[in-house]
Amino acid sequence: MTDPTPTAAGPVPAAALTVDGTGLLCVALLLRLRAEIAAAEPGTVVQVIATDPAAPLDLPAWCHMTGHHYLGPVHDSPDGTVYALQLSADARPTRSDAPWRTVRPTAGTEL
Repeated sequence: MTDPTPTAAGPVPAAALTVDGTGLLCVALLLRLRAEIAAAEPGTVVQVIATDPAAPLDLPAWCHMTGHHYLGPVHDSPDGTVYALQLSADARPTRSDAPWRTVRPTAGTEL
């Protein structure tokens, strides 16, 4: 299982994708994030701009749940509202109506 603590041992790598979640609360932020990373390749570094005070807790928890790698806050962001993650090849999808819940396999299917 993915550790929700930052994995970057120094500066966060340059982002290939930036998701602007300014003004969005948790659910809306996760919906936007999920939509914007849908076509991105595994290994892509994503920076998320998040002004929700719960983002420092929500983003690592969401990464832990889905299997993406939380890299931590971007320390050179001017107001401390930018966080980074790296997309995983084996990430677990989330429900379209509930981005904080992973999709469960239907009966009779293999995991």
